[in-house]
Amino acid sequence: MLAPITRVGAKFTLNDEGHDEAKGVYGDLLGEHESIKAVRALVARIAQSPVRQVLLYGETGTGKGLVARLIHRLSPRAARPLIDVNCAAIPATLMESELFGHERGAFTGAQFAKPGLIEAAQGGTLFLDEIREMDLQLQAKLLTLLDTHEFRRLGAIKSTRVDVRFIASTNRILLSEVKAGRFRDDLYWRLQVVAVNIPPLRDRGDDVLLLAETFLREHGARVGRTIRGLEPRVAEIFRLYSWPGNVRELENLIERIAILEREDVVQVKHLPDRILREVEGRAPPATLAADSLASAISRGFHDATEDFQRALIAEALKRAGGRHGRAARLLRLSRHALRHQMLKLGLATVQAAD
Repeated sequence: MLAPITRVGAKFTLNDEGHDEAKGVYGDLLGEHESIKAVRALVARIAQSPVRQVLLYGETGTGKGLVARLIHRLSPRAARPLIDVNCAAIPATLMESELFGHERGAFTGAQFAKPGLIEAAQGGTLFLDEIREMDLQLQAKLLTLLDTHEFRRLGAIKSTRVDVRFIASTNRILLSEVKAGRFRDDLYWRLQVVAVNIPPLRDRGDDVLLLAETFLREHGARVGRTIRGLEPRVAEIFRLYSWPGNVRELENLIERIAILEREDVVQVKHLPDRILREVEGRAPPATLAADSLASAISRGFHDATEDFQRALIAEALKRAGGRHGRAARLLRLSRHALRHQMLKLGLATVQAAD
């Protein structure tokens, strides 16, 4: 079980006991929140199953690549290759050759036959990261491969049969992409055999502190330092901040602090202004100045509460550039709940595209 951050005196400090055990079979997929426990349980079941298509949903930085690697490592395919392909990083003109390979003379400059990444993953796993970025024409070829388990290299006459598990990931709502004509509906349903939704860090409660513990330990060790923990106010800020970059953002922050700061406790002054500005904008009514409270009381509870909600939503929309999805994330609301509140409070509902 993951060793918790223990409060000693006025600071949150790191507890060494059980840290190695915390990694356990799940590697770096750490956390005690029910949502991440559910992901770990699902990953274990998928890994041991014969399913060949898995779709991972999650915002940028939530750990989709980590989950893909874990599924492979826990599976009977672990001794075979895991090939990681970033669909957004390879130009569309090269992607087909990279995936399917080509024969000599298949196109200008193809002086030698070259196997593709699909063949390289034979018996193992092919991870297609950000599959939404794949060209529509290539999506059709991928669908055929998923249906038949066979493909042809560019310029080839004979088909090649493969045994590969395909794990695809996206930070988009693929069904919306289908409706917008940017993703094939038949490929969507073919991939949607098993879907794993990886929760954003802001929805995982005190896991942010558990992850901060791990990163403080690891990055402190890399630079030869011992960082004992977080100031209480820093721990509270970590809980309140929305972490748009999720676990990756948290780790990058901790790494920067470990490298650049000299104190053995993480302090508020070490945090970027963007984090402090967001969290300060979330101050609850009880922390308002006395004159503001007096003015609110004079208007009555109902009117004062609605005024505060209007101001809070307006500020969130301002910080989000008018985008409802981003504003909802800042407020820790669903988009539907934000829209309901805006209608209730008589606020405009015209939004910028997310």
